[in-house]
Amino acid sequence: MSEGREVFLRARGRTFTSFREDDEKDWKGPFYFIQGADPQFGLMKSWAIGNSDFGGDEWEEEMKLTEEAVEAINKLCPKPKFLVLCGDLVHAMPGIEWKDAQEHDLKTVLLKTNPDIPMVFVSGNHDIGNAPTPETIQTFCNNWGDDYFSFWVGGVFFLVLNTQLLFDASKCPEQKENQDKWLAEQLAIVKQRQCQRVIIFQHIPLFLQNADEDNTYFNLEKSLRRELLEMFQNAGVKAVFSGHYHRNSGGTYKDIDMVVTSAIGCQLGEDQHGLRVVVVTEDKIVHRYYSLDKLKTQGLDDDLMDLIRKK
Repeated sequence: MSEGREVFLRARGRTFTSFREDDEKDWKGPFYFIQGADPQFGLMKSWAIGNSDFGGDEWEEEMKLTEEAVEAINKLCPKPKFLVLCGDLVHAMPGIEWKDAQEHDLKTVLLKTNPDIPMVFVSGNHDIGNAPTPETIQTFCNNWGDDYFSFWVGGVFFLVLNTQLLFDASKCPEQKENQDKWLAEQLAIVKQRQCQRVIIFQHIPLFLQNADEDNTYFNLEKSLRRELLEMFQNAGVKAVFSGHYHRNSGGTYKDIDMVVTSAIGCQLGEDQHGLRVVVVTEDKIVHRYYSLDKLKTQGLDDDLMDLIRKK
């Protein structure tokens, strides 16, 4: 996989090298991207046997589902600007024996994606650990690219965060401090430039339904959540896209849309395996969750196509 592996090493130096700022910083018209989350090779077996901590020694179902996702994306016309996967790429935690094999098979499937559609990878708790270490973070960076970075596409500024540094940085305080400093710098740039559209990608949602909800495994701690929301609001962030919950959910905080997208892989609720289509226009962000079957067989709805084609 050495040749293919390089395809995935695109976030370097805290930016996404598939897009050059000079080419992408100005608005040129509506576009769309695809957001997926939690392919998580191995979880379906673990969940079926009632042991979610089990590494998952079988992942054929997830492979098939991800192949369906790739097939659906490749059929889309016009093609999306990029595909972002918001964490938990595989189920095996760092150090679990199946992790390398799961990542190898995921890369094999993803390499079938149209090469003209860049892939953005976000780190999740199963990728770097619930309490990550400098070593687990570096391993992710070696395999998938930087764990946090920013980039411009079509006049929109995107930020990718490592939410495990916000969840439990007890084993990597220096990495958390570095991301905190970097994030403050990025938001200052956003505010100074008065960016019209700013979008954040992360794995753990800020909240599932409302900003005042109680702390759970599936959201960030309330006081930190409030601090981040105020920072994002002050900088003009319009939307935060996440995964982790394996169900569709979300809400709003002032002008910020918190979007929680269900999984490509194992579902923990009533949603179907799917992907989210996100259309960015001059004055709004419109998003819709599609089952893999619907996206593959029917493509985008007419109203979304109308928004994409509008100049």
